[in-house]
Amino acid sequence: MDATPILAEGPGRAAIDDCWNRIGVQGDRTCPQLRQHAHCSRCPVHAAAALALLDREAPPGYLAECTRHMAQAPKASPADVASAVVFRIGTEWLALPTQVFLEVAALPAIHSLPARRGGIVQGVANVRGELLVCVLLGSMLGLARAAETRHARPRVALQRLVVIGLDGQRLGFAVDEMHGIARFDPGTLKEVPATVARATAPYSRAILPWHAHMVGLLDEQLLFYTLHRSLA
Repeated sequence: MDATPILAEGPGRAAIDDCWNRIGVQGDRTCPQLRQHAHCSRCPVHAAAALALLDREAPPGYLAECTRHMAQAPKASPADVASAVVFRIGTEWLALPTQVFLEVAALPAIHSLPARRGGIVQGVANVRGELLVCVLLGSMLGLARAAETRHARPRVALQRLVVIGLDGQRLGFAVDEMHGIARFDPGTLKEVPATVARATAPYSRAILPWHAHMVGLLDEQLLFYTLHRSLA
């Protein structure tokens, strides 16, 4: 067989005969060229057919379709996409901007400080050889703890220690469950309703729709300011 692609006349133009799908490696493998080339991709007939496909005239409507496609509004670029880390404390799903998260670790032993009992300071924990002040974020936000039942006890394994930092200040707090990073278009954020009665409202700068939940996106600046004053 020579290197001329087999053409079949179609409506208005020649059509490529895809012999590789009939008698080649995608077909019944009866093509005699396979003895020499072993695979259709190495056959000059296949290569010539590819060139003929590229050289033939564009089908009707192709240019118009390309014009419509190029005229469409561009999709959101990565610069238009934000991210936050979603976690649960008690029964509330919350989020903080990704840039304040430094580490998420297995929940270590947190040792209470006698002089700090009764406040939002839970104690200190050893995180990779460094003592880290841990706070009760749920208590500061006024969140009620989830009811402890025999069905809820296995969820203790989901608890994690979150380490956050801003302007050189590092703090840790325990969460009952970590989801991880959620990426979103800032335009999808909703305002915090003025009538909302949830305790987290003063610290939330927006509501993030996430799956079936309405997640409170916390204001990291206000959060750190409040925590810093409480630790002073």
